[in-house]
Amino acid sequence: MSELSTLAQLAQDFAPLWDRLQDKMPEILLATWETLQMVMLSTFFSLLIGFALAILMIVTNPIGLSPCRSVYRVADFVVNLVRSFPFIILLIAIIPFTRFVVGTSIGSAAAIVPLTIAAAPFVARLIETCFLEVDRGVIEAARSFGASNSQIIFRVLFPEALPSIVLNIAVIAITLLGYSAM
Repeated sequence: MSELSTLAQLAQDFAPLWDRLQDKMPEILLATWETLQMVMLSTFFSLLIGFALAILMIVTNPIGLSPCRSVYRVADFVVNLVRSFPFIILLIAIIPFTRFVVGTSIGSAAAIVPLTIAAAPFVARLIETCFLEVDRGVIEAARSFGASNSQIIFRVLFPEALPSIVLNIAVIAITLLGYSAM
């Protein structure tokens, strides 16, 4: 009998909480939708920028397709510099740029800019690593068949690295979800 009274007491204690939760449901759904928008859009834009950076770094890498040490060092330095910034500091530091791009520095639309800038170098490093994991023999075989650098990138490196890239996209989206709380 005491178990039933304890359960009844718990139900009575949670009833006001449930009522408040139901009253806030539209706000919760709106916030969830805004979070999904921020994460999806910043993931998309960071993938675009990150892939471009990764291709630049894989091509100019000292063991790359067209080695150019100076270009690689600059790209590598920029990627490492931006990745080392704590997100909250980056968020504040680029407020003027965010205002220039979006027109405001607050709200979910404004958050997409710093999320993208923070994630793009992270994406570049992850994708570069995926490309570097591709067996050098496959690249040499493509080169011996007369493949150009763009053919090697898009027809050899990308398909070979695709499983790792897909896994890393999930890591990126989860990281951006955590960053979006700020």
